[in-house]
Amino acid sequence: MSITGFHNGCILTGRNRLDGAALHINGQLISEVVPGGARSTDIDLEGGYIVPGFIDTQVNGGGGVLFNERIDVAGIRRIGEAHARFGTTAFLPTLISAPLEDVALALDVVDQAIEAGVPGVVGIHVEGPFLSDARRGIHDSAHFRPLDDEAVALLTQPRRGIVMVTLAPESNDPSAIDALVRAGVIVCIGHSDATYAQTRAVIDAGARGVTHLFNAMSPLHHREPGVVGAVLEDETLYCGLIVDGAHVHPAAIRVALAARPRDRFMLVTDAMPTVGSDDKSFVLNGENIRVQDGVCVNEEGTLAGSDLDMAQAVRNTHQLGVPLEDAVAMATVNPAAFLGLSDRIGVLEPNHRADFVWLDRDLRVRGTWIGGQRIF
Repeated sequence: MSITGFHNGCILTGRNRLDGAALHINGQLISEVVPGGARSTDIDLEGGYIVPGFIDTQVNGGGGVLFNERIDVAGIRRIGEAHARFGTTAFLPTLISAPLEDVALALDVVDQAIEAGVPGVVGIHVEGPFLSDARRGIHDSAHFRPLDDEAVALLTQPRRGIVMVTLAPESNDPSAIDALVRAGVIVCIGHSDATYAQTRAVIDAGARGVTHLFNAMSPLHHREPGVVGAVLEDETLYCGLIVDGAHVHPAAIRVALAARPRDRFMLVTDAMPTVGSDDKSFVLNGENIRVQDGVCVNEEGTLAGSDLDMAQAVRNTHQLGVPLEDAVAMATVNPAAFLGLSDRIGVLEPNHRADFVWLDRDLRVRGTWIGGQRIF
């Protein structure tokens, strides 16, 4: 058993706050987290924090790599390395709407990445092509299709990791959505112009989450509450939030946090290849995308994912007045619960994987560990 000790700071375990403590690690797992006096071998946190590793369920790219354009294990590894610099220790490579053969390839490649032990990969997020043209955002509607028997059969095959699918309720048959849920696929609502009733029906059928709340979905109206109204009323769905100052107005975020249980929100980046890269432009579906004023846009100014990393998302959320413990939980405890991985990651407790991040007093990443090994 090894001991990684820290002093002159605190550990946020995800459930508790400990000042002056040590992590005891046995192999890749945490054996205990205990208060303790400083030793000569301890890491000086310089007034900073140790927190659980961040978990991001929506990672389109990073390190100059777009998953859609490089569907291979090496591409996933590069994306993971880029995000580890910003504290992400578990993520879902996210495929933006694409032909079904690309979806099949991506599913297989993520299996291969998990089998190869690529750090941080826990599954895949298939964002489309089962979406609504009315709320397509930057997605190419030429790829859109309903959940037919072929698509359901592909998505419900046994996999090594988690399969998460974003879909529009109004564009798909309820029986097909039910088949995904019964097979253990995590169904999320997104890129949808659904009515309140259509949204409610999918929630009742077992949808577990909503992809980037407020963005690319029918808004709350007093006579037709739409997707946003159905979600804000519900207390079970996990809601992804892109907190970059551009995708969602701070007031809307505060309203959402006041309306529903806070433990049902999770931070997501919707990150593009620009994260962790000096190149702040890329091509998606033949369109030139560039970072402008901190956000990714096409030539018409349409939002095209983000240039956001998880550490910045945590900082931004805390700056909105959210207590640090809650902001960290939105990046750790909550997404772990959403993914059904609370017994493995998301908190610093015995028998959980030793994934953690050293943040300085300004909440900037000083070090990242996955499975007890420092990788940044």
